Amino acid sequence: MAATGVGWSCNTTNNPATAIQLTVKTLLRHVQDLAGFVVESVRQRLDEPNPRIDVDLDADPRRKRRCSCCNRPGRVHDVLAKRRWHFVPLWNIAVFLHYAPRRVVCPLTGRPTVEAMPWSRGKSPYAAAYMHFLARWARRLSWKQTAEIFCASWDAVRRSVEWVVAWGLEHRELSGVTAVGIDELHHGRGKTSLNFLTLVYQIDRGSRRLLWIGRSRTEATLREGFDELEKLHAGFLGGLKVVCSDMWKPFLKVVRERCGAALNVLDPFHVAKHLNEALDAVRRGEQSRLQDKAARKDAKGGRFLLLKRGTKVRGRAREKLKAVLASLNQTSRAWELKESFRNFWRYRSPAWASAYLKAWTTRAMRSKIEPMKKVARTLRRHEDLLLNYFRAKRQYTNAMVEGMNHKARVSLARSFGHRSFEMLKLVLYHNLGELPEPPCSHKFC
Repeated sequence: MAATGVGWSCNTTNNPATAIQLTVKTLLRHVQDLAGFVVESVRQRLDEPNPRIDVDLDADPRRKRRCSCCNRPGRVHDVLAKRRWHFVPLWNIAVFLHYAPRRVVCPLTGRPTVEAMPWSRGKSPYAAAYMHFLARWARRLSWKQTAEIFCASWDAVRRSVEWVVAWGLEHRELSGVTAVGIDELHHGRGKTSLNFLTLVYQIDRGSRRLLWIGRSRTEATLREGFDELEKLHAGFLGGLKVVCSDMWKPFLKVVRERCGAALNVLDPFHVAKHLNEALDAVRRGEQSRLQDKAARKDAKGGRFLLLKRGTKVRGRAREKLKAVLASLNQTSRAWELKESFRNFWRYRSPAWASAYLKAWTTRAMRSKIEPMKKVARTLRRHEDLLLNYFRAKRQYTNAMVEGMNHKARVSLARSFGHRSFEMLKLVLYHNLGELPEPPCSHKFC
């Protein structure tokens, strides 16, 4: 493909007669809707240190100017100064559109407004196609990398993502949501309330997306999120059938108050987390009290083997696990309690699951192992919520929510974090919101 003035010749065969000359005008009209406008001239500056192509546009005299508010034809009031828009680069050559907008008398209000231009959105110096292009690449790369690769500024990428997210939030559909998951996400340094985000996900089969983000993890934050979702779609809370959450008391209280008709499901993930923490506490205490050097040597290095599912430990690791359990008597009993609780999740009937839970908690209380007794008391307090897992036919767990949280952490880590909460919201909505995108006449990536 060789450069020929403002066009390129592309010969797909060895016959010169079949050569096709593609001009910048042809390419521009293919990727951008220019109805009502004509390409007046194309100026190339390819020999400069920063090569660029300038495209001058003019109004088509055969078409009437349209108001940008109501999209109706109107009388031209005056002509404004010429403006410039960044367009999608051509083979990493910067492309700019130049046009002097007309102001049109709005047929509805009678006031002069800037005419509708299919490539422009408001007062942005970036064409809509260019913002769409940058926003799509910003999902795959960090904002800084996107700006460097496509010869843009960081602010251009931010404004592009902001425009796409705002359009998507305005046009998204919230009807048909029957299951949501609620969880918190830590960001930044420290463990203060402001270092946590409250996230509400849709976890219906075939549709998993981020619905709302709030700062901190308090009752007021979750109430604000439910109020906003209810405002966006009337009857949103009434249509919920399942709400998955952990045992964080503020979340449980708000879900009980606002989503009384829905099943509040506590899934296996967070219960297993409590059991592992209790087992690790027992191991640390008992291992620190060992006096025999041989026993201490056998017990050393067994932490992760104890926390791992017993059926997954094989070979030499299995032999090491047996040595650890033989040297730590109390830890061995706690490990057996932890492993036996996995049978609880295999039941299908809530009645049988309840009977097993009562038997297990009784064993744990009689074991005289304080960390396991603490877990047993916690499970007894949340027995009804645990049985909701079986009432929901074992179809919903927070595993989907934890998977979405992992994607959220990856999205934030890709840019080494964002200090502003508004930037955090933009990144998470953009990557996890599954938002509809503005219409575009061509897909650039």
